[in-house]
Amino acid sequence: MADYKITLLKGDGIGPEIVNQAVKVLDKTGEKFGFSIEYDEALLGGCAIDATGVPLPDETVEKCKASDSVILGAVGGPKWDTLPGNLRPEAGLLGIRGALGLFANLRPSVIFGPLKSASPIKDEIIGGNLDIMIVRELTGGIYFGERGRKEVGGHPAAWDTEMYTVPEIERIAKVAFDLAMKRNKKLTNVDKANVLESSRLWRETVIKVSKEYPEVELNHLYVDNCAMQLVRNPGQFDVIVTSNIFGDILSDEASMIAGSIGMLASASLSDGKLGLYEPIHGSAPDIAGLGIANPLATILSVAMMLRYSLDQPKAAQAIETAVAKVLETYRTPDIFEEGMKKVGCEEMGDLVCKEL
Repeated sequence: MADYKITLLKGDGIGPEIVNQAVKVLDKTGEKFGFSIEYDEALLGGCAIDATGVPLPDETVEKCKASDSVILGAVGGPKWDTLPGNLRPEAGLLGIRGALGLFANLRPSVIFGPLKSASPIKDEIIGGNLDIMIVRELTGGIYFGERGRKEVGGHPAAWDTEMYTVPEIERIAKVAFDLAMKRNKKLTNVDKANVLESSRLWRETVIKVSKEYPEVELNHLYVDNCAMQLVRNPGQFDVIVTSNIFGDILSDEASMIAGSIGMLASASLSDGKLGLYEPIHGSAPDIAGLGIANPLATILSVAMMLRYSLDQPKAAQAIETAVAKVLETYRTPDIFEEGMKKVGCEEMGDLVCKEL
């Protein structure tokens, strides 16, 4: 009998290719550390629209809820760009987060030693090895608020609502403080409390939660200043906690500091152990099927899954160490530099397995 049941949402574009490599690495890790995985596949995004007419079929939600964790490839592509908003692949992504109660998005921004030269930020600014964890609230805020269109003064107008409740802020703050306790006991809260009422409530609530974590050093930055500080002095950050829209923007900025969006993993967590793990890059339909996609962000997402959902921290560390070792010699085209050996998607997966 399998120790864990994992649902695979391979998705669109390069999604199936990168998930296949992650599965290969996960199986190899299971062999090494003495656990087994049973897989089930389900549809999400454009492939679900093509097969069922909707981006998130009910069957997908049921399969995910019945599993220990979920691995997602990527969704979307030009093929579905003309569909109405509620029927686009991205609606499936928002839908699965809501259906599974995935309120906490963890996005690490890490520079592996061999990739420091790939960062657009000067080495002297980065300093030591960069390791930032952005904790983004994922099921509230402006992306889930009321919205609409109307006419104002004879002209078309549109509106979106940013709203947070105290319990929503408290639970994401506790995730961030718990992570800070396991790292360097330093937490930066990011908001826009000088302008937005929702941010004022956010900051008040984070300060209230901080009383439960007296060992954690808490500081606050406005989002515009944080965006600047990430480029000026990224080493000052350890854990950052912020709202849905600010987290979306800042984590993409942080990903470029790390050198390649093709290297960065993410975890989306619920109140329990169930989590959804995915690379933060898109479906890259222009290179789908060419065998040149970088699977490392998905493989590193599997490491996060082992750490946060499956209680296998040693297995997680083994994958991360193997990736770092492989990067000393081998690169996919997106992170290639002179002196390295260029490999494709499948070969990169094989190399990580071999290193394990």
